[in-house]
Amino acid sequence: MDEVAGTPQPTEQVGEYEPTSDEKTMAILAHVLGILVSFVGPLIIWLIKKDESKFVDFHGKEALNFQITMAIAYIIGGALSVIGVGCIVMLAAWVMIIVFGIIAAVAANKGEFYKYPVTIRFIK
Repeated sequence: MDEVAGTPQPTEQVGEYEPTSDEKTMAILAHVLGILVSFVGPLIIWLIKKDESKFVDFHGKEALNFQITMAIAYIIGGALSVIGVGCIVMLAAWVMIIVFGIIAAVAANKGEFYKYPVTIRFIK
C-alpha cells in the first residue's frame, strides 16, 4: 500500500481505504473521548490528525458533529426541564451518546466508515 502524505491510498482489490492500526486507534479515541468529555475530545483529535489521515479526519468530524448535536440536545433538555419534559430529553441524549459512541468505536476498530444517525453536520 502506497502512502502519500500519511493518507492511505485505495487498495486495488476492494477500492476502499485500509487504515493503519494507529489510524484506527485515533479514530476509536475520538469516539470514546466523545463519550467521556463531550465535543472537546473529538475536537482535539480531529484538529491534530485531520491533515494526516482521511480515516481519522472522517471519524473525528463524525464524532465532533454528533457531540455538538448532543450538546444542543442537552441545552434544549435543560430549558425544557422547567416543564418536566427536559429530563427525558437529557436522558435520551445521554443514552444515545453511549450507545452510538460504542457502535462508532467498534466500526472504527474494524476499519469501517460509520455515520452517526440524528446528527447535524456542522463540519463537512
